[in-house]
Amino acid sequence: MALQFEGEEPDIPAADTYSLELKKKILGAFEVFDHDANNTADVREVGTIIRSLNLCPSEGELSDMIRMMEEEEPSGYVRFEKFEPVVLQVMVERRYRPVEEETLLKAFEVLDTAKNDCLTVEQLTKTMCENGENFSKEEMDEMLSAAVDPDKANIQYREYVTLMAVEDSNS
Repeated sequence: MALQFEGEEPDIPAADTYSLELKKKILGAFEVFDHDANNTADVREVGTIIRSLNLCPSEGELSDMIRMMEEEEPSGYVRFEKFEPVVLQVMVERRYRPVEEETLLKAFEVLDTAKNDCLTVEQLTKTMCENGENFSKEEMDEMLSAAVDPDKANIQYREYVTLMAVEDSNS
């Protein structure tokens, strides 16, 4: 063990430093939604908190995470002491990372059978509501409000992908 002199910072292994940084990020994100300053957040806001940490779980994965955080008798709130270990583990394991811009672009290109760099609202709605993990009407409306070019009434997906892409700061 190294000697520590007064006024010196203790040697902290890199893994512990990384974990401390993640814990600070998690606490900061959680505190924004702890409206009563009692270390709780509304369970309905957990997805927003998690996504603010640059994590992108599916709705099913998010539901699994919330189940791990909830009390035996659900109260509608999640306590920070239950939230932090679940989210910390996800972040340390680098799960639910954002999709890269190039991958998003390729996905839109697959849907663009006409190869004209745009999709109709109907094309995107049909795909998003009928395949994989279906979007709800509210989710689709929210997505379309950002995706549809108001002048052309379609989705110029190259521009939209740039808006959707998230810089991965958890690298």
